[in-house]
Amino acid sequence: MMTTPKEILRTRGIRPRKRLGQSFLQDLNIANKIIDFADIQPGETVVEIGAGLGVMTGLIAAKARRVIAVEIDPFMIDILHERLQCFDNVDVVAMDVLKFDFFSVCSPDPSEKLKIVGNVPYHISSPILFRLLDFRKRISSMILMLQKEVADRIRALPGGKEYGIPSVMTAMFCTTQRLMDVPAGCFYPEPKVVSSILKIGVREKPVVDLQNEELFRKIVRLSFAKRRKTLLNNLRHASLPGYPAESMLSALQDSGMDGMRRAETLSAMEFGLLSNYIISKEKA
Repeated sequence: MMTTPKEILRTRGIRPRKRLGQSFLQDLNIANKIIDFADIQPGETVVEIGAGLGVMTGLIAAKARRVIAVEIDPFMIDILHERLQCFDNVDVVAMDVLKFDFFSVCSPDPSEKLKIVGNVPYHISSPILFRLLDFRKRISSMILMLQKEVADRIRALPGGKEYGIPSVMTAMFCTTQRLMDVPAGCFYPEPKVVSSILKIGVREKPVVDLQNEELFRKIVRLSFAKRRKTLLNNLRHASLPGYPAESMLSALQDSGMDGMRRAETLSAMEFGLLSNYIISKEKA
């Protein structure tokens, strides 16, 4: 019988740290389902985000060629080293995942890509998602357990109140699938929310062939800066080096998009096309 996270922590006099948003998965059935969802092959390298007590780490190590277990909590690092000492294919990395260089653990062969598995801390879900998107060219897929509300925002379609920056960014570069919801009772301590497991697959090419990805990101953020304002008003007061507001407004007009629409009604494709129009306008 598996020793529960509560028992492991109690025997070491450790309490879950609220500051880190720690809720440890204690349902082995859910852990096994996550591993099945990841479809890990023997030659693959897997990065686990927030390895915690290693509940999933050992299961991943039994299937993958190499596992990079990233964990920020020094108390967990000691436990991970102790519990995983029987595996010679696990590297425990003591680091904030928001500072972790995913390229540093990639094979020299660009065709070999990482898989990401993680029980993502709720309070930094969006920053982690954006970080992963930055490294997406060397990632094939991600199986992430997130707060259901965050998962809803990631998968939201234009027009809904959940639709926002994470929705647009993810839709541009990835496909998403909700695999299952996980009740609070599967964790210790129990969070006050339901979790969802998402499969995020990286597209071979973005929805739009972006001429400038950084500009695309900035346009999306500017457009959602004040949700109740129209696209026209948000861009009118925008300030981007090299892209004056006049050029952006002219590009908006040339694109044929209605400037009176709000950002929440635009698809990822429309945002991509708009950013390309702005570049072409500035080059003209």
